[in-house]
Amino acid sequence: MQNAIQVLKNAVEPLLKWYGENHRELPWRGTRDPYKIWVSEIMLQQTRVEAVKGYYAAFLEKFPTAEALANASEEEVLKAWEGLGYYSRARNLHRAAKLIAEKGFPRDFEGVRSLPGVGDYTAGAICSIAYDLPCPAVDGNVLRVLTRLTADGRNIDEMSTRIAFSQLLREVYPKEAGEFCQSLMELGAIMCVPNGEPMCPLCPWQNMCLAHLAGEEEKFPVRSEKKARKIERIFVYVLKKEGKFALRKREKRGLLAGLWEFPNTSEKERANYGQVLSEKTAKHIFTHVEWHMMGYLIEAEEFFPQFLWVTPEEMKQSYALPSAFKAFKEWVK
Repeated sequence: MQNAIQVLKNAVEPLLKWYGENHRELPWRGTRDPYKIWVSEIMLQQTRVEAVKGYYAAFLEKFPTAEALANASEEEVLKAWEGLGYYSRARNLHRAAKLIAEKGFPRDFEGVRSLPGVGDYTAGAICSIAYDLPCPAVDGNVLRVLTRLTADGRNIDEMSTRIAFSQLLREVYPKEAGEFCQSLMELGAIMCVPNGEPMCPLCPWQNMCLAHLAGEEEKFPVRSEKKARKIERIFVYVLKKEGKFALRKREKRGLLAGLWEFPNTSEKERANYGQVLSEKTAKHIFTHVEWHMMGYLIEAEEFFPQFLWVTPEEMKQSYALPSAFKAFKEWVK
């Protein structure tokens, strides 16, 4: 560990210099507003930067403050989140905003960590970027960078490895805690990448990275073998009648809990609804499950009472449908 501390101490200054000259211009950078940083960090959980950019700007335009977010309805928040996925994040944002509107945004790690939907990584990122507190934000990207730098062969999927590197970072945090936190994230995002070959000749650590110096970059990080996703076959029914379309709300627990959706089943029952006008296949990948979908556009025989019937405009304005059904929303017009 002592050797790793020295390696990382030597790596801080060149990393900060590289970040200052090479970082991407992103909408959430350049602010110290904890509310805006919090929104960006929640959006970035398990979601690509490019996907978040547009959502971030639109979300802040609609909810510029915690008070505005707290005063919105859950349906409004979910609609603003539509297509971004992992909707529990939006619900947690809404719950946390009510606390923040009442008590103000927390100013220490423990307070930020106590907000709904905030874990150690997110709390560390918010505290370091907003307040320059030396609070490590250690996720898979940061662990990949650090295990390569120190040639550490511990499994990064083990909590003990995450804890060990958090302790290591606390030993070396500079006064520019926010910049250091973001520089680690940036190095993992655009240089020390997970797939394909790392861009070692352009890396600020090329002359001190122990994995690179040993020619063993491909050995790191060490990870557990991923389990195969469960495949589920889903039949989706886009029911149309007199300019209105059928929706229903999912149960309040499980996958896509409490969200609106087109009627669907695991068994084919399209003949029960009416005349099939069109059909198509689609696939959607969740973290642990993969949906293979067969969709049918159907001229419904009646306004089936078990469903909510809405116009295309009402669906667009008020009802959030998960991106799993994106391929079938093209029929709604």
